[in-house]
Amino acid sequence: MYRRLIVPGAIAASLLLAIPASAADFEPGASGIGDPYYPTYGNGGYDVSHYDLRLKYQPKTDLLEGTATIIATSTQDLSRFDLDLGLAVSEVRVNGKKARFARSGEQELEVTPVSGLPKGSSFSVVVKYAGKPSELKLWGFTSPQRTPDGAVFANEPESAAWWFPSNDHPLDKATYDISVAVPDGTQAISNGTLQSQSSKLGWTRFNWRSSHPQATYLATLAVGKFDITTDKTADGLPVLNAYSKDLGANEGAAKASVERTVEVAEWLESIYGKYPFEALGGYVPNVPSGFALETQTRPFYSPKQFANGANVSVVVHELAHQWYGDSVSVKNWKDIWINEGFARYSQWLWSEKEGEGTAQELADYVYAQHPADDAFWTVKPGDPGAENQFAGAVYDRGALAIQALRNEVGEKKFFAILKGWPQQHAYGNAEVSDFVAYAEKVSGKKLAPLFDTWLYQPVKPGAPALSAAAGAVREPRSFKRIAATNSIHDVR
Repeated sequence: MYRRLIVPGAIAASLLLAIPASAADFEPGASGIGDPYYPTYGNGGYDVSHYDLRLKYQPKTDLLEGTATIIATSTQDLSRFDLDLGLAVSEVRVNGKKARFARSGEQELEVTPVSGLPKGSSFSVVVKYAGKPSELKLWGFTSPQRTPDGAVFANEPESAAWWFPSNDHPLDKATYDISVAVPDGTQAISNGTLQSQSSKLGWTRFNWRSSHPQATYLATLAVGKFDITTDKTADGLPVLNAYSKDLGANEGAAKASVERTVEVAEWLESIYGKYPFEALGGYVPNVPSGFALETQTRPFYSPKQFANGANVSVVVHELAHQWYGDSVSVKNWKDIWINEGFARYSQWLWSEKEGEGTAQELADYVYAQHPADDAFWTVKPGDPGAENQFAGAVYDRGALAIQALRNEVGEKKFFAILKGWPQQHAYGNAEVSDFVAYAEKVSGKKLAPLFDTWLYQPVKPGAPALSAAAGAVREPRSFKRIAATNSIHDVR
């Protein structure tokens, strides 16, 4: 018998060869997705395609019990990955097998599967968890709002970590099935379409589906007792609006505003193209806050938005976001102008349509209201900083930039840009520089200097591309109504 002589070095080499070559490359996914404003938000190493949330919520005690099933694909050889969740976790499984998990930071749930996940592999994660969301503080505040008969989950940029585990950043959009059991006589309102509803042993379960990609902060849940109106658009899309039964003096104005949702959406289609989602509507719960939010397919409105009467302008703002913000989402939160500047400008266009002041007149008036030494001009809408992400200048100076673009390129090319952009990046993400490049392509003009002036220079632009000199303008009739929505995203 012949035996090959193996020296110790060769033995070591053979042992290394017995281990898959890629095993040494398996590493933990990053604990943040890379956002410069919020370094710990979202996570690296994987991409989520679908969330299935099966929840049970008791309004009397604020107890939320949940089982979340997440379908994802690894984007690296993954030894461990993070999810964002603040509630207590009892069990995690990856591909059906129990996984180790630990907590770190404010909201990081570190999950270590039994074996590594090779790059490009599809995997499932099941997380069982429970807690009282309104008692949970993350980053020093509590996001959910209790109501007299339930609770509301709607906030920006943070919301998901209080009620479901996720890759919590707009860069990782996914589809959703959200199933919520609540006590009989109580309703659960969420995004998309209501697939089914059933009752058993004193609990009613509502099953909602969002079939288009949706950012985590755009997922919403409202539990309570609502008056609900339903309809269909001319194109057959289901419409559902919900109003808390105890809105008091704000009820009439809220309904007079939100019930015009279909009319507003049809008008916006003429500007931005076909409505991008499978359902339409809005909801007004009895919450103490004053903000509104573009939660996908079903915007959230605080009753205070209607304290001074009907406010269709806020409906215009939130529905405009369905194109600018929801279908085309920010790549990073510094790109917030793509959301807010265009939602505000949509209010200006609505004013123009209603004969209450043209966009040009509103631009002239806004420009005149802020002298050169006003801090308004130190905020850079194209990169405002986390502390100024929802500052008034992001909205109003951001809209001034859009009017300057309109004056520079002319009506035909301007409206071609507005309509083409949401189609170009539908259901994806983009940054400010992408919009500048697109506007240059469509217009055939070099526009970088214009956008630099209006979005990035911390000074009041001189000799703006507007129509009137400062001090020689009159207040448009719509101005106060639009200004009343300035608290629209004052979310904390």
